[in-house]
Amino acid sequence: MDKVRFGVLGTNFITDWVIAGARQDSRFELTAVCSRTKERAAEFALKHHIPYQFTYLEEMVRSPLIDAVYIATPNFRHADQSILCMSHGKHVLCEKPLASNAKEAEAMIAASKKYNVTLMEAMKPTLMPSFKAVIANIGRAGTIRRYFSSYCQYSSRYDAFKEGKVANAFNPACSNGAIMDIGVYTIYPMIVLFGMPQRITASGIILSSGTDGQGTATFLYNDMEATVLYSKIANSYLPTEIQGEDGIISINRINQIERVYYTPRFQNIAGGKGIQPPTKDWTRTADRDEYYYEIAEFIDLVLAGKRESSINSHQNSLGTLKVIDEIRKQIGVVFPADKI
Repeated sequence: MDKVRFGVLGTNFITDWVIAGARQDSRFELTAVCSRTKERAAEFALKHHIPYQFTYLEEMVRSPLIDAVYIATPNFRHADQSILCMSHGKHVLCEKPLASNAKEAEAMIAASKKYNVTLMEAMKPTLMPSFKAVIANIGRAGTIRRYFSSYCQYSSRYDAFKEGKVANAFNPACSNGAIMDIGVYTIYPMIVLFGMPQRITASGIILSSGTDGQGTATFLYNDMEATVLYSKIANSYLPTEIQGEDGIISINRINQIERVYYTPRFQNIAGGKGIQPPTKDWTRTADRDEYYYEIAEFIDLVLAGKRESSINSHQNSLGTLKVIDEIRKQIGVVFPADKI
């Protein structure tokens, strides 16, 4: 097999973006789409030149036409839909966050093992070339003392929310809110680079719907601290920093890592003077669409017969949700999915 035949589940704008990036990989073949209505499935199929349409996921996953499913439905459906796909031998690329909570993620990981299929979270920034440069060079910063990351973006749906219209983005029944939608981008790279923290302290602003509008979390590690800020009700343009004893790594945007710079520590010399070594550009130019890299990683895994990525691994996805579960517990955000 030199191609992977995909079915897509979910026909929103994110699926449009993923398809555009995926088609830059010659091994990607878009075969089917599943949507709740025939009309929407037909419309999406026409738009993207997809030969087969389904309105029931059960029908699509039984089909021999596809090898894998890309899932881009609301968060609360990720677990049951992924497990259904895997139970029929289909590999699954599931949008972030992987599930509503860690318990669901554990069930998904168990299904991947039981049915011997690939399962990967579609967390794109950690698979982009510039983040791989961070992984490869982080030791040059010396002992890391602090990780700081911020992702605050005023939601296009927030104005409607203030008028009483609750979209999925602010609906706890959909397992959504600020930390699930964008806070996850600040936490996942931290888990990839440093593993699980020893202690978590969190605060946040809870909206009338019961989801969080924004939040702050601090993490204590053995020999370092970490802080993340996230919001869907205010903007910020702060970069991400990894502060080491020998220098600082700066990342322009944690949700779309393009530019990475390293500034060595200011050096004192005799006579009380000092020099500032020049900043070094660690950026690795992304020569493909930003969504290409997650698709390429996933296809690599499928064709190699591997169940998980070494970066977007099952352990990292599960660890991220364990951290998010604790933050939600501390600030008082509860999803219906938590009670199942």
